[in-house]
Amino acid sequence: MTIFIYTFAPDLAMSPSTLFKFMNPFIQLGIRHDIVNAITELGFENPTPIQEQSIPVLLTGSNDFVGLAQTGTGKTAAFGLPLLELLDFDENYPQALVLCPTRELCLQITNDIKNYAKNVKNVNVVAVYGGASISDQLRQIKRGVQIVVATPGRMLDIINRKAIDFSQVKYVVLDEADEMLNMGFQEDIDSILSTTPDDKKTWLFSATMPSEVRRIAKKYMTDPFELTMGTKNTGNANIEHEYYVVRARDKYAAFKRIVDFNPEIFGIVFCRTKIETQEIAEALIKDGYNADSLHGDLSQQQRDKVMKRYRERSLQLLIATDVAARGIDVNDVTHVINYSLPDEIENYTHRSGRTARAGKTGVSIAIIHGKELGKIRQIERVIGKKFIKAEIPTGFDVCEKQLFALVHKVHNVEVNEQQIEQYIPRIMAEFEDLSKEDIIKRFASLEFNRFLDYYKNAPDLNAAFEDRPARDGAQGDRFNRTGMRSDFTRLFINLGSVDEFNRGDLLGYICNNTKISGRTVGKIDVKGVYSFFEVSNDDVDKVFEGFKSVDFNGRQVRIEISGDGGGERRGGGGSGYKKREGGFRERGGERREGGGGSRNGGGFRDFSGKRREDRTERRKRF
Repeated sequence: MTIFIYTFAPDLAMSPSTLFKFMNPFIQLGIRHDIVNAITELGFENPTPIQEQSIPVLLTGSNDFVGLAQTGTGKTAAFGLPLLELLDFDENYPQALVLCPTRELCLQITNDIKNYAKNVKNVNVVAVYGGASISDQLRQIKRGVQIVVATPGRMLDIINRKAIDFSQVKYVVLDEADEMLNMGFQEDIDSILSTTPDDKKTWLFSATMPSEVRRIAKKYMTDPFELTMGTKNTGNANIEHEYYVVRARDKYAAFKRIVDFNPEIFGIVFCRTKIETQEIAEALIKDGYNADSLHGDLSQQQRDKVMKRYRERSLQLLIATDVAARGIDVNDVTHVINYSLPDEIENYTHRSGRTARAGKTGVSIAIIHGKELGKIRQIERVIGKKFIKAEIPTGFDVCEKQLFALVHKVHNVEVNEQQIEQYIPRIMAEFEDLSKEDIIKRFASLEFNRFLDYYKNAPDLNAAFEDRPARDGAQGDRFNRTGMRSDFTRLFINLGSVDEFNRGDLLGYICNNTKISGRTVGKIDVKGVYSFFEVSNDDVDKVFEGFKSVDFNGRQVRIEISGDGGGERRGGGGSGYKKREGGFRERGGERREGGGGSRNGGGFRDFSGKRREDRTERRKRF
């Protein structure tokens, strides 16, 4: 019998954590121990598919490379780790250039590479981007750098100052290549790459592969190794896509109701323009939400402050433009909300990729009007996944969801026994005349009452449109030329904002005096000394009857039928029961759509008429 005895020398003994590092699968890909130790501390346990497939190829250093994968799949590590293996950090000249579209992404890549390299000596990584001091960036370059991470505009500025030499660059990485081209950086990229050696290796990473990206690959690469994770241009399989159809005037109210129906939401809301972004954020703040905006007109200091608050989760909603949101890498984003659909279909992929990162799940929501259904179908073809048509929740649904979210929060709160103990006698004395049921009811009501009050008589915000499945064999709801449903009548009331009414107040006032349901009240437009509102044709008589002898602050309330709505036209009878000619017009005679109500009385307007930001204007900021 043969006996084998295995021993470890004392100096080779391993703790469990060290043994885990030794077993980390990144070592099997060819990454050395000191870098693996660093990324293990960062939480890297297993490589993502793009990392697993690309790292062995890039480590050879002999191929141009095209990698197609969605945002949130770990592309930074896919090229960052091989760069740390391939570069000579005993030399202090630029050996690698990483180009990316935005400052946020530039800073993210820089910080990630520094974290990967924290156990490697003499690694110098410099971030070059607009909106920060160029003199500080020039000083860092002058001190010596091996990896430059840059946005194209600022990088070209430094090259034109002859402040950097790329003649010995070995590797160029084009990250988010599709977005750089979409932002109009084609000429800048051409100029930058013309200063690099012909024998360099170019690595291109992109979420989508439009023809422009294909052309740049042909221009700067020789027989590149192409790796596609999933089907080209498709979306993340872990994302659920939903759309809600609303009337334009109800978009903001519907948006808030969706947010309220998801009490634990931690999301990014996308808008087309910086103006829309700013105004939505201001309205949300006014209405009591933890929200802020991120767009190209903010200074770098302001952007950093907003992102710091968002990463720390002191912000619940980040309202952003497509350009500003590129490079946002925040964990556990639960929802992406498309307040406005992007002009370019491919941008939807980038937007939705902000959630469901690192293998987690998420929801991408689009709030649309009936005419945008065709765009939803186009997006479905691009991402290879069907949208789910969802219904805007009712006021009752929101209140119920908020109540049980509060109950869940109370049930799971962590109690600091040591700190609370000294207050228990006084607390018990305060509650001694209350039963257990009374205490539970009162705690629940602290937050619940606010939603009950706000959503009392809340109208149905789901828009009816022609191809919506009809009930009882009907062909769906029909609309007249003004956009109002033909089964509704538009009424005038001599109360308005000077009487301190907002839409929500007026809705409650109408329902309380007429005993009709808020669901049968349509569009409400509050003016200065008067307002318009729509009601079901079946409820018109109830409205006139309800207001027959009502006065407000000493004056009689008058109801009249407006002349520009739909529905039946009847005259005479009752108090003020007559046809009112005209309607309301604003801005050159165009009908302006109003907004939804708000908790604090703020209204909101739809911004779909804003012109799309010009690409040239967008790229000037980077």
